[in-house]
Amino acid sequence: MKLLFDQNLSPRLVNSLADIYPNSNHLYNLGLDAAEDSIVWQYARDNDFIVVTKDADFSELISVRGFPPKVIWIRLGNCTTNNVEFLIRSHAKEIKIFSNDNTLGILILS
Repeated sequence: MKLLFDQNLSPRLVNSLADIYPNSNHLYNLGLDAAEDSIVWQYARDNDFIVVTKDADFSELISVRGFPPKVIWIRLGNCTTNNVEFLIRSHAKEIKIFSNDNTLGILILS
Protein backbone atom coordinates (compact mmCIF):
# COMPACT_ATOMS: atom_id res chain seq x y z
CA MET A 1 0.00 0.00 0.00
CA LYS A 2 1.38 3.37 -1.06
CA LEU A 3 0.24 6.70 0.30
CA LEU A 4 0.32 9.91 -1.73
CA PHE A 5 0.43 12.94 0.55
CA ASP A 6 -1.37 16.04 -0.65
CA GLN A 7 0.27 19.48 -0.74
CA ASN A 8 -1.51 20.48 2.48
CA LEU A 9 0.55 17.91 4.41
CA SER A 10 4.28 17.97 5.05
CA PRO A 11 6.65 16.16 2.67
CA ARG A 12 8.47 14.94 5.81
CA LEU A 13 5.69 12.37 6.28
CA VAL A 14 7.13 10.30 3.43
CA ASN A 15 10.32 9.59 5.40
CA SER A 16 8.79 9.50 8.87
CA LEU A 17 6.25 6.86 7.83
CA ALA A 18 8.48 4.90 5.44
CA ASP A 19 8.83 2.06 7.94
CA ILE A 20 5.13 1.19 7.67
CA TYR A 21 4.23 2.76 4.30
CA PRO A 22 7.22 2.21 1.99
CA ASN A 23 7.06 3.54 -1.56
CA SER A 24 4.79 6.39 -0.48
CA ASN A 25 5.36 9.84 -1.92
CA HIS A 26 4.39 13.51 -1.69
CA LEU A 27 3.06 15.76 -4.45
CA TYR A 28 5.99 18.14 -3.88
CA ASN A 29 8.53 15.37 -4.56
CA LEU A 30 6.71 14.52 -7.79
CA GLY A 31 6.45 18.12 -9.02
CA LEU A 32 2.66 17.97 -8.65
CA ASP A 33 2.26 20.29 -5.66
CA ALA A 34 0.60 22.96 -7.81
CA ALA A 35 -1.38 20.51 -9.95
CA GLU A 36 -5.16 20.58 -10.12
CA ASP A 37 -6.98 17.96 -8.07
CA SER A 38 -8.11 16.13 -11.21
CA ILE A 39 -4.47 15.63 -12.28
CA VAL A 40 -3.52 14.40 -8.80
CA TRP A 41 -6.54 12.09 -8.86
CA GLN A 42 -5.48 10.56 -12.17
CA TYR A 43 -1.85 10.21 -11.08
CA ALA A 44 -2.92 8.41 -7.89
CA ARG A 45 -5.24 6.15 -9.86
CA ASP A 46 -2.63 5.31 -12.50
CA ASN A 47 0.05 4.57 -9.89
CA ASP A 48 -1.99 2.72 -7.23
CA PHE A 49 -1.73 5.34 -4.50
CA ILE A 50 -4.13 6.13 -1.68
CA VAL A 51 -4.44 9.92 -1.45
CA VAL A 52 -3.91 11.36 2.04
CA THR A 53 -5.29 14.87 2.40
CA LYS A 54 -6.79 17.48 4.70
CA ASP A 55 -8.80 18.81 1.74
CA ALA A 56 -12.53 18.12 1.34
CA ASP A 57 -12.18 18.36 -2.45
CA PHE A 58 -11.03 14.76 -2.73
CA SER A 59 -14.06 13.44 -0.87
CA GLU A 60 -16.18 15.33 -3.40
CA LEU A 61 -14.23 13.75 -6.27
CA ILE A 62 -15.05 10.30 -4.89
CA SER A 63 -18.75 11.09 -4.98
CA VAL A 64 -18.46 12.23 -8.62
CA ARG A 65 -15.83 9.85 -10.04
CA GLY A 66 -15.89 6.90 -7.69
CA PHE A 67 -12.72 5.11 -6.73
CA PRO A 68 -9.90 4.18 -7.08
CA PRO A 69 -8.03 6.04 -5.92
CA LYS A 70 -9.08 5.74 -2.33
CA VAL A 71 -8.79 8.74 -0.02
CA ILE A 72 -7.76 9.11 3.61
CA TRP A 73 -9.21 12.40 4.82
CA ILE A 74 -7.36 13.85 7.82
CA ARG A 75 -9.80 15.92 9.90
CA LEU A 76 -7.55 17.45 12.57
CA GLY A 77 -7.76 21.15 11.76
CA ASN A 78 -4.57 23.08 12.49
CA CYS A 79 -2.01 20.62 13.81
CA THR A 80 1.64 19.67 13.62
CA THR A 81 3.21 17.13 11.30
CA ASN A 82 3.90 15.02 14.39
CA ASN A 83 0.16 15.01 15.15
CA VAL A 84 -0.59 13.77 11.63
CA GLU A 85 2.12 11.12 11.84
CA PHE A 86 0.78 9.90 15.19
CA LEU A 87 -2.78 9.77 13.81
CA ILE A 88 -1.73 7.73 10.78
CA ARG A 89 0.42 5.38 12.86
CA SER A 90 -2.29 4.86 15.46
CA HIS A 91 -4.78 3.92 12.73
CA ALA A 92 -2.45 1.62 10.78
CA LYS A 93 -4.71 -1.39 11.31
CA GLU A 94 -7.81 0.47 10.08
CA ILE A 95 -5.86 1.83 7.11
CA LYS A 96 -4.80 -1.68 6.11
CA ILE A 97 -8.39 -2.96 6.37
CA PHE A 98 -9.59 0.06 4.39
CA SER A 99 -7.02 -0.46 1.65
CA ASN A 100 -8.15 -4.07 1.17
CA ASP A 101 -11.90 -3.39 1.23
CA ASN A 102 -13.19 -2.92 -2.31
CA THR A 103 -16.45 -1.40 -1.08
CA LEU A 104 -14.88 1.61 0.69
CA GLY A 105 -13.43 4.68 -1.02
CA ILE A 106 -12.87 7.10 1.84
CA LEU A 107 -11.53 6.79 5.37
CA ILE A 108 -11.92 9.76 7.70
CA LEU A 109 -9.39 10.07 10.50
CA SER A 110 -9.76 12.59 13.29
